[in-house]
Amino acid sequence: MARYFVGITGASGHAYARALIRALLEAGHEVDLAVTGAGEKVLRHELGLARADLAEPGVRVFDADAVEAPPSSGTALTGGVILCPCSMGTLARVAVGFSSNLVERAADVALKEGRPLVVVPREAPLSEIHLENLLRIAKLGAIVLPAAPGFYHRPKHLDDLVDHVVGKILDRLGVEHSRGARWSGLDEPPTERGIER
Repeated sequence: MARYFVGITGASGHAYARALIRALLEAGHEVDLAVTGAGEKVLRHELGLARADLAEPGVRVFDADAVEAPPSSGTALTGGVILCPCSMGTLARVAVGFSSNLVERAADVALKEGRPLVVVPREAPLSEIHLENLLRIAKLGAIVLPAAPGFYHRPKHLDDLVDHVVGKILDRLGVEHSRGARWSGLDEPPTERGIER
């Protein structure tokens, strides 16, 4: 069992974060969680949830300004840090080592300790500044995994798209799971079908 840190920021895509937390718990791991101020607003808008609604057994929820919390130290031995979704502002601050809150500090700790840092950006289009910051953080050792689901698994529901991205995050962390579909090669051509919510 490991403990992972999930940092939720003000980017759109909070369904990914909620599914990721559930998947980590289902795999027998524990989660430390912090949500930025902007993240709390987007969480409320997209999912109708408050930060406190994400608290459940196995999840420790910290204020974003709690820089004294365990995830802010390398001695806490976090199994990995996931910024999901990651705003371009958070990305920029992490890329230059500017830790203004617990989310950014946890990412900084992962980089300095050589632990997995998975950044899940959700922005479109990307400016040259965004691209430069993504390249910079990748060169520093982070895994850049955009919230860009595939369609080769022929999704039928919105959850299928969310699970596709969450499964890829878990794969990069080395966490066993049954989220998303594995590629098994081409079979018959797909028929036209819609995605249901």
